[in-house]
Amino acid sequence: MGQSKTSKYYAANPTAAEKRREYQRELNKSESEKKYRAEHTKERRKRDIDGKGGPDVSMKKNGKFVLESASTNRGRNGSNGKSTKKN
Repeated sequence: MGQSKTSKYYAANPTAAEKRREYQRELNKSESEKKYRAEHTKERRKRDIDGKGGPDVSMKKNGKFVLESASTNRGRNGSNGKSTKKN
């Protein structure tokens, strides 16, 4: 499989890649992100799929969790601040 456009860009622009990594480090430390990860991990443990690969646990607009393929879940971009959660 080939590299994505984003991956190629960051490979060619190491300063931009480092700037992105710095941003991600700060974002991952935030309380809201920690809470988000904890919620999803708890649900994966409950469904006995934590650490075993498999589908992503995705949250719908009503707050319920559903199993979804990683490609579908992570492919949803959310441009213009528009919600990308499933109905």
